[in-house]
Amino acid sequence: MKLTPNQMQALAKKVLDHWKQNNLVQFKADEKDVSEKIVAIIRAEIQKEVDLEKDVHAMLDQLERSHGGQFERHKMYPILKNKMAKERKLIL
Repeated sequence: MKLTPNQMQALAKKVLDHWKQNNLVQFKADEKDVSEKIVAIIRAEIQKEVDLEKDVHAMLDQLERSHGGQFERHKMYPILKNKMAKERKLIL
């Protein structure tokens, strides 16, 4: 998933507003700092997915070289991505 910095900030704001509206948290730090931390976490999670996709493509390239013309990349991609995400305990 690709999000722009503005979309990440909007998502962080929605999370903070929801928490405040439902009295789920009491902030010990400034809300701006909390919002920045939420954006950093979102950015890190997106980077994990990007890294996963790079690894899946590398594995697919390797499998394609070893299996030649019989290999159906478009069918293997979601299978490998889901398997590797599960191994890495990522939620897609």
